[in-house]
Amino acid sequence: MTEITDFSALRQQLGQEIAVGDWFEMTQDRISQFAETTEDRQWIHIDAARAAAESPYKATIAHGFLTLSMLSALLRSAIKLPQQRLGINYGLNRVRFTGAVPAGSRIRGRVVPSEVKEIEGGYQVVWTITIEREGSDKPCCVAEWVLRYLR
Repeated sequence: MTEITDFSALRQQLGQEIAVGDWFEMTQDRISQFAETTEDRQWIHIDAARAAAESPYKATIAHGFLTLSMLSALLRSAIKLPQQRLGINYGLNRVRFTGAVPAGSRIRGRVVPSEVKEIEGGYQVVWTITIEREGSDKPCCVAEWVLRYLR
């Protein structure tokens, strides 16, 4: 885990990979729970037999939005931030789902700070996070995530 002691010092590392998080297993149970929560029950996510027979992946796969929703956990496993009063998800600039995440596979995040600026009461950081799947040369997702950290 990489410890960030000062947001302003993070400016010296813009565009550089500063951390790689822990592996996280994407279980079928998690995929099924996400399907129920979002009411996105497409067979490619929940029907293992049909996916094995008809899917190009030969297995069920995680929803792209499920993979994206893991950004918080993946970032938390990669970096430790300075003490702040509050962190706010400010949104996304760009997201691409570049590869599938089959059930049972493991993913992790690779973290690059792209922008750091002072805002009233704290800092805004744009993180470029590449989510990779173990054993694959191609990333699953690349996202520019904007977070605000308030003192």
